[in-house]
Amino acid sequence: MGTQTTIEPVVDKRYKLPRTYAVVLYNDDITTMDFVVDVLVKVFHKSTAEASIVMMQVHEAGKGVAGIYTYDIAVTKKMQADRLAAEKGFPLKLTVE
Repeated sequence: MGTQTTIEPVVDKRYKLPRTYAVVLYNDDITTMDFVVDVLVKVFHKSTAEASIVMMQVHEAGKGVAGIYTYDIAVTKKMQADRLAAEKGFPLKLTVE
């Protein structure tokens, strides 16, 4: 039987992973639950089951995280969701934190 050797990965410490930001959805009394699920599926690529869980968190806790992304992606997804909400006349509020 041979000796087992482990190889340690080389980590280049000059490069850091980019910061990540949460896209947060806020509850309101006008935006429908179905629309929130639809946005989570279409923009944030959640399954219907995942989207329903996030939607209920928003409904019950007042806010919920739609996703965590690098800054540019988070801002783009927020803008896409804002546009869909405006097209449907909903005051859905999202922030990038």
